[in-house]
Amino acid sequence: MKHSGKILQGYIERARRAGPLITAVVHPCDAESLGGALAAAKAGLIVPILVGPLHKIRSAAAAGGFDIRKLRLVSTEHSHAAAAAAVGLVRSGEAQAIMKGSLHTDELMSAVVDSAAGLRTGRRMSHVFVMDAPLYPRALLITDAAINIEPDLDTKRDIVQNAIDLARVLGIRKPKVAVLAAVEMVNSRMRSTLDAAALCKMADRGQITGGIVDGPLAFDNAISPAALKEKHIVSAVAGRADILMVPDIEAGNMLAKQLYYFGNAQSAGVVLGARVPVMLTSRADPIASRVASCAVASLLAHSTRGAGAPGKAGK
Repeated sequence: MKHSGKILQGYIERARRAGPLITAVVHPCDAESLGGALAAAKAGLIVPILVGPLHKIRSAAAAGGFDIRKLRLVSTEHSHAAAAAAVGLVRSGEAQAIMKGSLHTDELMSAVVDSAAGLRTGRRMSHVFVMDAPLYPRALLITDAAINIEPDLDTKRDIVQNAIDLARVLGIRKPKVAVLAAVEMVNSRMRSTLDAAALCKMADRGQITGGIVDGPLAFDNAISPAALKEKHIVSAVAGRADILMVPDIEAGNMLAKQLYYFGNAQSAGVVLGARVPVMLTSRADPIASRVASCAVASLLAHSTRGAGAPGKAGK
């Protein structure tokens, strides 16, 4: 079954109208990552600055049959230096976003989160997958599946707020957040259920704003009205969640990849909470995911530009 990806395509059209984002593409040293950046440029979403070892970038361009002669190239010795140089371009105002190329996530993020020369704000950074699944009637945001390994309660608060803020940028006026666990009842032996209950109360008291938070909820009750009815759960979120807050990185990573490989979903990925959006795609992601990630990042960047410094809302 081929999935049209109409939701993500809508974001691409919106971002194209907003104008291209000057983007530091970090270590685009294989045909896949370079091709994704160039496809996003062709779609009018970004103006890429290619950062990395020039001989490797040119070799990737030759392998993919790409013409990069008109693009700005920033020479670095290796991938770590490329990450630092990309962050420097943002800090100097020469770039408005960062896009991951063919390097490991921890290499890129270590430069982004550096306390002295990085891109920290008052908000903890977190990753959001924006999933366009053919069997779900709306966009489904999954967080955090890439940055925070075993987040504590304070970090989870920021993860939820980041996702709500992104959902609102994407056009979801009052995002419904399901805090996932294996069960729907609070269990003192299951930290995920205790954290879920605390997050709900934090939302009640204004420590999380802009969305509706409920949990703990199992995955089926979060997204299936039929499962919700069967278990007699009363909830403003269950059965129609916009955001799935997972207990840890392993749960999130497996959930997102299962939706992609088994559920035929298309996805975009972006890191929030930094000074600028960071497009954090997997090296195995297709070009379509890289282009969609640029669109989501562009919408986020254009929205925060008019609202003051990113990462401050909700604090």
